[in-house]
Amino acid sequence: MLKLYGFPISNYYNKVKVVLYEKGLSFEESESIPSQEEPLLQCSPLGKVPYLQTEHGYLAESQVICDYLDAAHPSPALFSADPWRQAKERELLTMLELHLELVVREVYTQAFFGGTVSEGTRSRTEKLLRRNIAAFKRLAKFAPYVAGDTFTMVDIAAAIHLPILGMATQAVYGEDFLQAAGIDWKAYAKLMAERESFQRMRAEQKAYQQAQKEKAAK
Repeated sequence: MLKLYGFPISNYYNKVKVVLYEKGLSFEESESIPSQEEPLLQCSPLGKVPYLQTEHGYLAESQVICDYLDAAHPSPALFSADPWRQAKERELLTMLELHLELVVREVYTQAFFGGTVSEGTRSRTEKLLRRNIAAFKRLAKFAPYVAGDTFTMVDIAAAIHLPILGMATQAVYGEDFLQAAGIDWKAYAKLMAERESFQRMRAEQKAYQQAQKEKAAK
């Protein structure tokens, strides 16, 4: 039995979860938060979540986990079989996670958690995001899926990361950088929300958030 460790607020945890649902795989969940305690480091060397327990041992890093699941359970495939098309899909994935999500993460503290970030961080992040969003737009097709006419792994990542980016920039800068660049992520997110995998993930995320609020209120 596969066992997924993490928590449903994490976008990377939810990415893996959607892959598991798309594959129709049975799995258990176990709440785990990032830590530098040795027991966790034995499973996830950087102490991050998510990580996955398999019959062979533990795997960390969300895309590594997703690649393993796609290789071990090839139907339905989440990458194109054609080498060039798959390379372009992975190019989009890299753009999304390395050049968009990882960059906007610098202002999450202010966007979502009531903190503040320095003016230098705000300025540097804005400059990078505006450049990188333009680069992503050059690659993305949204026809209707990010990589073209077929649902792929790119869509699982994009439908989770793009709304967070849009909301974060709106909260911190007073402007949704994606919408400003002509990327209608809200219409795209609505399309993705029609998939059962996303419906299940979002429902469970909301239930977790509600349970956390009730726990904090006690």
